[in-house]
Order: sequence, then C-alpha cells, then structure tokens
Amino acid sequence: MTGELENEALQFVRDLIRIDSVNTGVADTIGDGETRAARYVRERLAEVGIDSELIEPTPGRGSLVARLQGSDPDAGALLVHAHLDVVPVAKDDWTHPPFGAEIHDGYLYGRGAVDMKDFAGTILAVARHYAREGIVPRRDLVFAFLADEESGGVWGADWLVRHRPDLFDGVTEALSEVGGFSVPLDVDQGSAGGGRRAYLVATTEKGVAGATLVARGRAGHGSRPTGDTAVVRLARAVAAIGSHRFPVQRTAALEGFLREFGAARGLAFTETSLEEDLATLGFVDTIVGASLRNTVTPTVLRGGEKVNVIPAEASALLDIRLLPGQDDALRSELRELVGDDADVVEGRWWSATEAPADAALLAVLQAAVSAEDDSGVVVPYLLPASTDNKHFARLGIHGYGFVPLRVDPDFDVFAQFHAADERVPVSALYFCARVTERILRSA
Repeated sequence: MTGELENEALQFVRDLIRIDSVNTGVADTIGDGETRAARYVRERLAEVGIDSELIEPTPGRGSLVARLQGSDPDAGALLVHAHLDVVPVAKDDWTHPPFGAEIHDGYLYGRGAVDMKDFAGTILAVARHYAREGIVPRRDLVFAFLADEESGGVWGADWLVRHRPDLFDGVTEALSEVGGFSVPLDVDQGSAGGGRRAYLVATTEKGVAGATLVARGRAGHGSRPTGDTAVVRLARAVAAIGSHRFPVQRTAALEGFLREFGAARGLAFTETSLEEDLATLGFVDTIVGASLRNTVTPTVLRGGEKVNVIPAEASALLDIRLLPGQDDALRSELRELVGDDADVVEGRWWSATEAPADAALLAVLQAAVSAEDDSGVVVPYLLPASTDNKHFARLGIHGYGFVPLRVDPDFDVFAQFHAADERVPVSALYFCARVTERILRSA
C-alpha cells in the first residue's frame, strides 16, 4: 500500500523526466530545460505554501533554492540537493523513449531516472509532505535543485557558491548523489533477494581535474621527417601515461568498506590479495575498484591538419581523478612520466572531498534504512567520480552521497548512470521516499 508521499514522488520524477533538460556542455546547443524544470518545482512548492527563489544567472540555466525552518536553531542546517540537468541521449540506443517516463515491468525508464531526477522528485515530495502534515524537521533544511552539474556546475552550484553563499548560511552538511543504493553484502544472495544488503554512502569523492599535454617540435614537410616531431613526442608521453598504474591508496573510506565487506564475506583484503578479493564481489568491484588509486586518462588528441605537413605542436587532453591529499604527488608523478617530451598545462582542478565517516548523520541514515530493511547495513565508500558536493565543500559543508534505493542483488544502480535505457524500479522510488522522509525529519 502506497500513500500520498510515495505517489507524489513517482509522479514528480516522471514529470521531471519528461522535461528535456539535456546539458551538452556547449552553450548554444542547450535550451531552457533546466529553467523549465526549476519552474515546475517552484510551482509544486508554492501549492503547499513553500517559498523558493529561482536563480537564473544566464538564460535557461535556472536553479531553485528553498529553506524549511527546523525546530532546533542551534543545529547546523542540512543541504539536500539534486541536479536538474541530464546528459545527452542517443535515441536509437533506447528501447523506450528517453523522455517518455514510461513504466514497464516495474521499472521507470528515462534519462534522469537515477541521475538524478529520482532524488529531485523525491525531495520535492518530502518537502510538500512536511508542509501538508505540519511536520517540523529538527534542522533547517535547504532544498536546492541545481543546473549544470553534468558540465561542472559553472552555472549551478559553482555559481551559487561564488555569488549567493547567503543561501547556504548555517549549513554544515549536505546529502545528494552518488550512493544510498543497495548492493549484496552476503555471499550467494542470488537474484531473489536473500541475504543482507549494504547501502553505500559516499563519504569521500575523488577530485576531478583536467590538463593538457603540449608537445613541440620543428614544423616541416612530411617528406622530410626529423624523427623527433611534436606528434612523435606527444605519442611517447601519452603512451607513458597510458601504461602507468598509480599505486593503491587505502583511504579511510576504502578501509570502512573493506572492514564491513571483509567481515561479511570472510575476505582479508590484504595488500597482496586486495584486487583479487574485490573481484569476487561481482559488479560491486567495478564501483570500488575505481576508487583504489589516482587515474590519468588521455581522452582527446590533436595534431596536424594536413597529411604532408609536420605540425609544430601537438596536444592531448587528460582526464584526472585524484584521491584525497594526492594533488601535489600526482602533479609530480605526471611530470616525471612525461619527462621532456611535453609540457603539462593544468586546467580546471577540484581537489577530492572527504567528510567524517563517524558523523552523527550516518547513524540517522542507518536508523532510517533499518526502519524499512531491518538487516540493511550502511557502509561508507569512496565515490570514484565527483558531484556538486565539491563546490559546497568550499563553504565548509561536508557532503555525503546517499539516495536510498533498495534493489534486487543483481541490479547495478551505478551502471544506469549515463546509460541507454536508464531505469529504476518503481518499488525503489517508493522506498527512497519513505527513507528520505525519515532522514530529513530527524537528521
């Protein structure tokens, strides 16, 4: 039996999916979808008497912020945020319309079903529930529905932190993506759902940065190669980076994960067995394995423009993901790898974020999960990607990734991000609404 809270959450998620708010990252190809989605949220909040502010720093890139007063003025406020933009789709790869929000065999399909209009619709429903029922949460709650997360938050969270920090006065912690989804904790659970579930909470996020390798040499005619051209030098530098494996770093978040899963699975996760033991966890290994070490990935190569012209310069773009406290070490190691073949020109650089894994908030998450899943265990992990929490960290806000979704053991929520046929079980959305309501009421 579902109530008004769950039904509204599902309806709002579906309505938001139907608003095409694709963020291509290229200004002249982005429409007004984010602002339309923000206006939709504003209208739903206004229906129950909740005031909000729509901020649109450039046309079409709207974000919305609302604050509900709590009962304890001495408690730090809690920020609950979700982004309204989604990544592009290749429609031919989808079985169901990416913006149709159709339900088939118990799954809601659509771009944003998990990334992350599911949480946007859920927290909208929770805010309305509090207003209707006269529920006053313990802490002030700041609800933020944000633009531009998928392209770095320049017009969303980053802009608000730089220009409107007043909206987040008194906020000490934040809840958002990517975490909260369940994964099998015990051995041999099977697809039927037996055994205990772990609900992963991201207490740490990798930093994300970009850099450009620039190799230079003498320009000339293709018929007279010099043997050490800019293209050859760039190729050597890219090959050195591509073949390099950075060392494992056992962060606090990783240790917390290994402790819980080691006890449940009878695994030691020693220095020599770590990656072999992780491989026994199935798809969970793909989530945690990417969090073991720094990574630098060459992604875009640029060289000459004409086949018979040796260019004077060639370049490669690097995608960098770094662990907490590794900024200087990674910079040094990267330059050592490249040597004299290329210069390393840094671009945008956001350091990793790290929130306390022993904060009282985690006990609240556990209590809320236990009310719905009495054997569920909240387990910290390190998110190998980054979210808008990196921007709010500049305000001293500790960010946690926790969107609670109870799913079957063989359903990989993480694999739905940016994928064709992105989907979420409808039952998981109902679970999310109930658990999130408990979290925000008592946090």
